[in-house]
Amino acid sequence: MNKKQADLEKEVQQMDDIRMEIVEAHQQWVNANRYFDYAIGKDQIDYAIYCIITAEKRYEMLLRVAKRISGKWPAWRGVMK
Repeated sequence: MNKKQADLEKEVQQMDDIRMEIVEAHQQWVNANRYFDYAIGKDQIDYAIYCIITAEKRYEMLLRVAKRISGKWPAWRGVMK
């Protein structure tokens, strides 16, 4: 295996890793919003808001990382619904 092929495989693996992290972060964001919908009392509401904010920030950060990666992204293959 030459260096160019190894670099390409490493980049594809990095893209797949980030893609899965994005899917996980999106699911955490959805779950945080769902938790907020069912929160009862001031403490649960405050915690739910904190969870929403942190999940949203992580999701946005991962999207920025994905945009910075050079190369053509392979199809998402239906991982996001």
